[in-house]
Amino acid sequence: MEWYLKVLKNYTGFQGRASRQEYWMFFLFNVLAVLALSIVGGIINQTLGLILAYGYMLAVALPSLAVAMRRLHDTGKSGWFVLISLVPAVGSIILLIFLAQEGQSTDNQYGSNPKGLAA
Repeated sequence: MEWYLKVLKNYTGFQGRASRQEYWMFFLFNVLAVLALSIVGGIINQTLGLILAYGYMLAVALPSLAVAMRRLHDTGKSGWFVLISLVPAVGSIILLIFLAQEGQSTDNQYGSNPKGLAA
């Protein structure tokens, strides 16, 4: 939960770096939240479930974009690489690989190592 709140507090922070754990814990919490909202809303009313899930996804769109860009910075890539997901078929796979890569263990042009460790 602390990783989720950390990302939400820095929802407009497109500068700096985000560790792999920070990104994937935020991602996991979002998936669980959307599933929970869909199930609870679906039990009450199918339309309500969709409205709750899409409303939540819209609310966390900016923080999700920001943490993805910081995650790319951690791997030494420009944050603009998030746009590669717009390439049909392979773009999302390439972005997934970039997001899953280990971050650079030393400081890079985007900031210091978020783990605080040097090689």
